Amino acid sequence: MQNVVLTIHLILAVLLTGVVLLQRSEGGGLGMGGGGGTGGVMTGRQAANALTRLTWIFGIAIFCTSIALTVIAARESSTGSVLDRFGGATAPAPATGNLPQLPTYTPPPGAGQPITPPAPEGAAAPAAPAATAPAADPAGAAQPMTPPAPAN
Repeated sequence: MQNVVLTIHLILAVLLTGVVLLQRSEGGGLGMGGGGGTGGVMTGRQAANALTRLTWIFGIAIFCTSIALTVIAARESSTGSVLDRFGGATAPAPATGNLPQLPTYTPPPGAGQPITPPAPEGAAAPAAPAATAPAADPAGAAQPMTPPAPAN
């Protein structure tokens, strides 16, 4: 049902685009030429009225098919959120129990270790970083501060 309404919707969109392009614009555009009575079946004014009516009809039809597509999509949608489907342990189990088990990822040995670039040829090896923290200032600069006593 949704495919049928969608196909009708797309056909109406193409037809509406064509009808709008055929109408005479202020600057001429792709309009109906110079107008006037050239002896055809319809005069310029009658053609303009017919194209205006077709524009309205196609516009209303596109509006109706848009609403129909929205209603169809709302009926077919589930009540849960998309995030609920991918929530991990809270996700519902699949309906069929014959799905293959996917392999789990195991990181290679040494993963997560920092990568140091190799030293260029002929250069001295870089000094290893210090394993201990620098010594504290012996003058006592790191003494805690006590707040002043309130004045009464």
